[in-house]
Amino acid sequence: MKIEVCHVEKSLKGRKVLKDISCVMESGKIYGLYGHNGSGKTMLMRCIIGLIHIDRGNIIIDGKKLGKDIDFPQSVGAIIENPIFFPYATGFENLKILADIKGMIGEKEIREVLRKVGLDDQDNRTVSKYSLGMRQRLAIAQAVMEKPQLLVLDEPTNALDEDGIIMFKKIIMEEVKRGALIILASHHREDID
Repeated sequence: MKIEVCHVEKSLKGRKVLKDISCVMESGKIYGLYGHNGSGKTMLMRCIIGLIHIDRGNIIIDGKKLGKDIDFPQSVGAIIENPIFFPYATGFENLKILADIKGMIGEKEIREVLRKVGLDDQDNRTVSKYSLGMRQRLAIAQAVMEKPQLLVLDEPTNALDEDGIIMFKKIIMEEVKRGALIILASHHREDID
């Protein structure tokens, strides 16, 4: 996969959030977006995955213009800001609902990814009973479960404890070895490092 961001600009309520942004990103690599809150990291990620339309410039994914030839990247997993889950369903049930949309994976793969992120695949608690760290682990699971070509992760280590951060780093390294293109945003320099 190759993503070309060409002179992208975006304004909201008269305020320029993205100004003349250009870069090229390729599969098998991790790209870090570092900056303070409000610097445009999340906005750029939203634009790249087709959730927000840009005012100027182009985003080209594998030779196809986003917003013209395609509406969204074909294969994407994302965590953007605070992921929302069905509060009165279990973690497994939430992932099953999402997996059923494309039908690419089944219950076995869902259980495997839950264990991989350190959640109990047999846990009958609803997500409303999850801690913030458990919800973040579930968000990571939903992003990687279908082995997408593009992973867009906005502040992915929020609310994770030390073991969770180690788990996350291991998963990211596995995903990049698999050939995924990973875009990771953080306002913490150590996350990017």
